[in-house]
Amino acid sequence: MHRESMEEGLIITKNDTKINEEDDIMGSSVTPLLLFSTFVAISASFTFGCATGYSSAAQAGILADLGLSTAQYSVFGSMLTFGSMFGAIASGKLADLIGRKPTMLLMDIFFIIGWSAIIFAEGAWYLHLGRLSLGFGSGIQSYLTPVYVAEITPKNIRGGFSAAHQILVCVGVSMTFFLGNVIAWRTLAVIGALPCLLHVFGLLFIQESPRWLAKIGQEKKFEDALQHLRGVNADITEEATEIRDSIETLRQLSRSRFIEMFETKYALSLTVVIGTLVIVTLSGSMAIVFYASSIFKVSGSPISFGTTAIAIIQIPVSALGVLVLDRSGRRPVQMASFIGAGLGSFLVGSAFILQDLNQWKEVTSVLVLIGVMVNLSSFAMGAAVPWVIMSELLPLNIKGSAGSLATFIYMLFSWIVSYIFNFLLEWNPSGTFFIFATFSGLGVLFVAKLVPETKGRTLEEIEASILI
Repeated sequence: MHRESMEEGLIITKNDTKINEEDDIMGSSVTPLLLFSTFVAISASFTFGCATGYSSAAQAGILADLGLSTAQYSVFGSMLTFGSMFGAIASGKLADLIGRKPTMLLMDIFFIIGWSAIIFAEGAWYLHLGRLSLGFGSGIQSYLTPVYVAEITPKNIRGGFSAAHQILVCVGVSMTFFLGNVIAWRTLAVIGALPCLLHVFGLLFIQESPRWLAKIGQEKKFEDALQHLRGVNADITEEATEIRDSIETLRQLSRSRFIEMFETKYALSLTVVIGTLVIVTLSGSMAIVFYASSIFKVSGSPISFGTTAIAIIQIPVSALGVLVLDRSGRRPVQMASFIGAGLGSFLVGSAFILQDLNQWKEVTSVLVLIGVMVNLSSFAMGAAVPWVIMSELLPLNIKGSAGSLATFIYMLFSWIVSYIFNFLLEWNPSGTFFIFATFSGLGVLFVAKLVPETKGRTLEEIEASILI
């Protein structure tokens, strides 16, 4: 009996030691430099959020001061996604050629030029040019931020860290919605420009992506960067070997040409990445963010109250999505996001039908407000997932070209939807939102059938499993 107790105690001690060692490993993977590098990278998302929410927050002021027509303002709003298409085309190739950090600096330059043009605009021409420049920077940011963060973080925290940029996007949108109710549109543009200067300063102190350094053969810099990110006392031997082996395998498989991404072995990863991004766009949430003020005006909802309510709810819901991403996985979060967005769009469409039939007039505006909040909250919860999936599923040797193509297609569809949205709203408000609800439903089916789960796996493990 005594011997059995001793053996049992020994087993418990060993198990406790093993658990403590695992906790130490997980704890040591989150270093101050990793946190700082991630924060600097995702802070660019704040500027993107400000640019995204700006067209709704500044609409009344710009129309009053500069006398733009609905068509002209639709062009202004859609120029962000139009410019993003060109930024997306260049983003992957630039990041592969000159590195992740220099490409971030170039992104900041376009952001600063864009906000400056809007601040000093006296007519539609400067507004459009400024919005176009903001779009180019946004196209780079949309691809580069999740890719950089995924490449510097360990597998056990990669999903949450990669998705954290969406919180900053929501903070930017929410702050713009809040301040747009109380300050002038030019001052709002100044506030949007200030974080770009801080981001430029932060770039001086963060590490280049170790995986990119390994890819271009900078062995010493690769090891130094990885060691600094993991901690001076961390053993990086296994991770460094895995990264080298993966890059060497990919080099033997291909010559890294643009056309190579269309080879059969990459078909599943490319289909999943592009398909998810396109369906997210067609579910309409980005257009709703761009023109929330127009929706509330058509429905009779108080614009100031509606935009403030959206601003309040987006941040905690986005944070919730980040927190559960590495616990629940990518698939459940994205499916829940599509379900919620579809439900929100259905509520708004139903409210507009009741409005057309002159039924329940006293509740239709409330229904629209609730539907928009449900849609955008669901979107905020899962908005980062497609970008996390992109950063994880695309192999390193085609990540630049395939990531640029995926981001370009996403921005192309975003531009189309954002440009025609005001016209669709005037044509048939209920039909517009029922179309969005339909695409949200298709999104649930797409994720259920095609999207693989990637939580808890290294990028190298995912690359090995996804190739057909």
